[in-house]
Amino acid sequence: MTGKPLRVAAIGECMVELSQTDGNCHLSFGGDSLNTAVYMARSGTAVDYITVLGDDPYSDTMLQTWSDEGVGTRLIRREAGRLPGLYAINTDARGERSFYYWRDNSPARELLTGKHKKQLETSLLEFDVLYFSGISLSILDEAQRESLFDILGKARQRNITIAFDPNYRPVGWSSPETAKQWIYRAYGLCTLALPTLDDEQLLDPDISAEQLAKNLLALDIPEIVIKMGASGCLVKTAQTEQIIPVPAAVTPVDTTAAGDSFNAAYLSARLRGKNVREAAITAHRLAAVVIQHRGAIVPESAMP
Repeated sequence: MTGKPLRVAAIGECMVELSQTDGNCHLSFGGDSLNTAVYMARSGTAVDYITVLGDDPYSDTMLQTWSDEGVGTRLIRREAGRLPGLYAINTDARGERSFYYWRDNSPARELLTGKHKKQLETSLLEFDVLYFSGISLSILDEAQRESLFDILGKARQRNITIAFDPNYRPVGWSSPETAKQWIYRAYGLCTLALPTLDDEQLLDPDISAEQLAKNLLALDIPEIVIKMGASGCLVKTAQTEQIIPVPAAVTPVDTTAAGDSFNAAYLSARLRGKNVREAAITAHRLAAVVIQHRGAIVPESAMP
């Protein structure tokens, strides 16, 4: 990666978010790849969000909010008569979350259908970096996943950076085996892997960070960053393997978007020419701030 300004496309779904605090529900918007896009924009990275919305007031508010954050919205398609998905977050006393979804009819599930597939392919191949997650994959049917992989294959041939966070959520998949099959195909196309160890252990309970790094390096992924929560992260490339600890321990209030914000800060730092250690420390610092606030997107005044 270089220090020159580069353009990033973040692919996925944003939903209406309901979070409960003291018995009351707070309405906002969230989605893993969108969270990363917002934090990248706040870090000064040129980033566009790629999704499909409806023509409803909630979609209007999403677009305005993202634009105000500096996230590009020119490639977001809107479908008449449709509504975005909805999810609710329940957070326990330790800051851990449970999610409940109403998203079966979300227009984002039709991202790569019909004539839109070719149009989106042309647009995506003009970016320098493509970012997506396992959730981005899980909302698509098999034909659309194949279309996305076809685009990613062409992107890799053009030396476009492909960053992937598996972000495994069981509710989005028919089975762990199906999820693992698609996730590992995505690993085979990416150039920067950003898994979370806890997620990977849902698919393989016995796997360690070191073994996961070894497995992924065998897939010819040039750069691997395994997030390990309070234990820091393991970075592995062909030249180095190092555990980079968190700068300071913090008590989480809400772990929503911890990994999303880490990914944003890490990728933004690498695109500015920082080395892997500098990028990881920057990412740890942002994630530490995020988990001390409720909700996915913290106030901009709280940014480190």
